[in-house]
Amino acid sequence: MDKVKVIRACTAAQSLGFVEGMMPQLAQRYEVVLLSSPGEGWEEVECTGVPFKRVEVAMERHISPWKDLKALVRLVKVMRRERPAMVHSMTPKAGLLCMMAAWMSKVPVRVHTFTGLVFPTATGMTKKILMATDWLTCACATHVIPEGEGVKQDLLNNGITKKTIKVLGHGSCKGIDLDYFDPEDTKVKAEAEKLRKPEAFTFIFIGRLVGDKGINELVEAFARLNKEIPATRLILVGREEQELDPLKPETLELLDNLKSIEAVGQQTDVRPWLLAADCAVLPSYREGFPNVVLEAGAMGLPQIVTDINGSREIITEGENGTIVPPRSADALYCAMLRMATTPEWRNKLAAKARPLITSCYDHRYVTQSLLDFYDEILCTEDTSKD
Repeated sequence: MDKVKVIRACTAAQSLGFVEGMMPQLAQRYEVVLLSSPGEGWEEVECTGVPFKRVEVAMERHISPWKDLKALVRLVKVMRRERPAMVHSMTPKAGLLCMMAAWMSKVPVRVHTFTGLVFPTATGMTKKILMATDWLTCACATHVIPEGEGVKQDLLNNGITKKTIKVLGHGSCKGIDLDYFDPEDTKVKAEAEKLRKPEAFTFIFIGRLVGDKGINELVEAFARLNKEIPATRLILVGREEQELDPLKPETLELLDNLKSIEAVGQQTDVRPWLLAADCAVLPSYREGFPNVVLEAGAMGLPQIVTDINGSREIITEGENGTIVPPRSADALYCAMLRMATTPEWRNKLAAKARPLITSCYDHRYVTQSLLDFYDEILCTEDTSKD
């Protein structure tokens, strides 16, 4: 009996990491087609050794009407050629274009996962356009999966969709490999020792170095803290995207001149860096369900996060971390000061960091929740009428 064909789609090939870990289970049940733009990211999936068909269609991450139209035409051709039983998209542009193309091609099951929403932090006409594109994505989909409860409420409360939507499991679209993110791994511990500076209390941020991630506030807060407590250190792991979301000139000046801030660029393995730190910080303005918070928690770190979707679902105030308002350097400073100067409180948070992650976000549980959902919707009759 032939396997049911499913297309998993995302905008940039770097986002294929969302499905990389579950490829063995997917390929065992389905004929898998992966669709994304050309670029880095394909190699990691190919290294799994799992059979799949690779389809590349160039898609722009940002609004580009002419290029978007050309991508839509190409996607319709792909859908009609492949004739899948289901298309499941992730990331905003792939969601919009793939759901439209799948609807136009009469693909019976059309699923989109919202890993985060941009419109809640946008303003003016930009916000209206973003809301309209999310509405259109939902309108073309037969099933909508919000990655977390916060995303779900934003979709419903803003009238983006009236469809029945549910979070799978406890949230997260891929979970975390707890055998890989293991703070007792001897090789990782040895690498971490090379990076650690025992004389300094170390904060770590992992993500893109852009304004939307709260880097301006983080650098301002740390510079103030470092003046009062020189034995502090901030590690920034990630790439800059000055052309998309530039940092303030004063932030860039501090990054260049303050030796206690170490911007180490993008790293293929973040585990040693996490293990070399004392506290993780994610001061982002918006997230869907941030994997870096899961990773830091799995490595046993207490965390400072902002009061936004996803982060506040993973971090419980006073249990495994602390939550501060977004866009507030003062709030960040106070939280960082307390973390650095109150070891009993910090150690209490650290003790619960990994157990709270293992109880809800093991990747095997997350994958099984998705497969159960697939079994349910692929057996549903007349989905094309939804």
